[in-house]
Parts: sequence; structure tokens; C-alpha cells
Amino acid sequence: MFTLDIKNQMVKTSLVYAIISALLIGINCIYGLFGHGVHSPYMTYMFLYTLLGGSLFYIGLYKSLPSLIKSKAYRLLNNLYNSGIATLTVGSFLSGILEIAGTGSDYQKYFFIVGFSMVGLSVIVMSVAIIMQRNSQKQVEKVRSRDIVRDKS
Repeated sequence: MFTLDIKNQMVKTSLVYAIISALLIGINCIYGLFGHGVHSPYMTYMFLYTLLGGSLFYIGLYKSLPSLIKSKAYRLLNNLYNSGIATLTVGSFLSGILEIAGTGSDYQKYFFIVGFSMVGLSVIVMSVAIIMQRNSQKQVEKVRSRDIVRDKS
């Protein structure tokens, strides 16, 4: 039952990110119609944050580490990662709009710094959660092996 919930949650998250990616492609196309033929790579490729960083990341996470959801740090990891992807996407969108308008802002770089920092921090939290989970599994296995040895004697 719990495994089914994990799978549904991961599939749902991946599907939401895929839908957001499709919407971002649509936004780029619509904005391109009103941009008088001027395009920006920031806006053209902003969907990659949600497609690669969102949808494919969660599919890979489910395939390689489905037990990570059971850890206490998963909620923090999930919130940091999703916020980082959202910040990167919004920063890319804003940079694209400003580039198409022919202007710029000093604040654009902060979107990317904060976004990549959140994603990096979430990867660190994920690594710590994986290490803690493996250590607790080793301790459980050690206790079980002692109990088996005790039962045999």
C-alpha cells in the first residue's frame, strides 16, 4: 500500500513538471508572436529546468531511491528542490523578457544564484538523508544478526 502511494506521488510530481514544461513552451511561442521576431535563449530554453530538473529528476529519484521518501528529510529536500527549480524558471523567464525588451537588470543574476543554491542545498540534504538511511539500515541488520545468533544458541 505504501509503495503504491510513493509511486503515485512520484508519478504525479513528474507529470505536473511535464505539464508545466508544455505550458512554458506554449508561453514562449505566444510571447514570440508578440515579440516582433525577437527571441531570447533564456525564454526559449526555460522549459528545460522543469523538464530535466523536475520531471526527469523525480523519475530518476523514484527508480534509484524509492525509499528516500520514507526519510524525515524528504519534505525539506522536496521543498528546497521545487523552490530552486521555480526560482530558476522565473529567473529565466524574467531574463528572457528583459533581453527581448533590449534592457537588463542587475537583479537577474540573483535569481540564478539563489535557484542553484537551493538545488545544491537540496542535493546535500538528499545525500545526508541517504547516508543516514543506510547507516540506520546497517544498524538494524546488525541487531537482527545478533538476535539470530542468540536464538541459535
